This record gives sequence, C-alpha cells and structure tokens, in this order.
Amino acid sequence: MKTIGLIGGMSWESTAEYYRILNERTRERLGGLHSARCVLYSVDFAEIERLQVQGRWAEAGEVLAGAARSLEAAGAELLLICTNTMHKVAGSVEAAVSVPLLHLADATAAAVRAAGLRRVGLLGTAFTMEQDFYRGRLAAGGLDVCVPDTEGRALVHRVIYEELCVGVVREESRTAYRRVVEELVAAGAEGVILGCTEIELLLRPEDSPVPLFPTARLHAEAAVDAALAGHAG
Repeated sequence: MKTIGLIGGMSWESTAEYYRILNERTRERLGGLHSARCVLYSVDFAEIERLQVQGRWAEAGEVLAGAARSLEAAGAELLLICTNTMHKVAGSVEAAVSVPLLHLADATAAAVRAAGLRRVGLLGTAFTMEQDFYRGRLAAGGLDVCVPDTEGRALVHRVIYEELCVGVVREESRTAYRRVVEELVAAGAEGVILGCTEIELLLRPEDSPVPLFPTARLHAEAAVDAALAGHAG
C-alpha cells in the first residue's frame, strides 16, 4: 500500500474524520488488522482562515506547498488536501512536489457520475460556492452545478465557520440546511454535494430527499483505492 499524505487541520474536526475513514476503508479492502499507511501535516487553521478572508491566497498556497514538501520528505506517495476550499491553491501544491495530488473535486465528480446523476446542488463555504476553482472543476467533470441563493449561501457559510469548524452541531442549523437542500431540489438538483468536509458532521442521508455526496468520505475512500491500486488484496 502506498503511503497517503494528508494536508489537514482545516478544520481538524473533518481531518479526524479523514483518518477514521482511511482506516475503515483499508480494513474493508484488506481485512484483519490492516490499517492505512499515512502521514499528516496539520496546519493552524486560524492562520489559514485569516489569509482566506484577506484574499491572500498566494500566501496560503505557500503554506500548503510547504506542508506538501514536508509530507513528501516523510515518505508520502500520494497527497490529499483535506478541505474543499483550499483546493483553490491546488496548483501551488502540485507544483511543489513530485508525487500526485488526488483532487477532491475529481473524486466527487466521479462518484456523482457513477450514481448516474448530472445536475447537482453544491453546499460549501462562500469561496467554494461562488468561485470557479471548484465549480469549474466539477463542470469539467461533466456536472451541471447549482448553488443556493444569496441568503442561503450566507447561512451555509456562517454555520461552517461559526459552528461546525469548532465542533458545534446544532439541530436548528440542521433544519436550516434541510430547507436549503429542499430549495436546491426544487431548482432541479438530482443530488447535493456536501462541498465542505465539515458539512457531513451535520447533514445525514435522511436529511435530504435526494442523494448526498459527502466529500470527505468520497475523497478518503478514493485515496485508499488509489493507494491500493495493483494490490492483491
């Protein structure tokens, strides 16, 4: 099995889920006491969030590129950025190392296509929902993407940063997210991408009338499959 390198901490709440899912998937594939070969570089999210708000994406990219180099030096053979939003700087990360980066949007688009769907709603941070770095990648993967209206986007973004990233899961927010999902479905969404890795801490399959695509799980499972490519197990 190849060693998976994780650029995490954005937030650590979802990075912990990545670690759990990587190991569950490895045990599922190999059985017994097998667990994932992985190394983690966890950044200080407060520093990254400040750069996001200030629009200093190049500097944020330098931080993640440095993390990627450290992971490669530690033996990582495959890299994951454990957050949707910071795929805005995926190019900087890829340029910093010689090992492949498994792009989260690519893994997600593949799962949506495998489900036979094309038009999907997207929930995430305002950066992810409004900018082209993520929506454009999904569109290039053959998907037709719709996002909530202005009010809905503001709600989704606020709950991510003020609640989910600090481990707070509120029933009122789950109810509010359900309404946003219902509006996306009314707009023609056949499924909904949980395009922030923390959202799957809040929304469950039973909270939506259409399939949900939890990006942290899809990303982690795809990473294990890639790390085991060619493995006899």
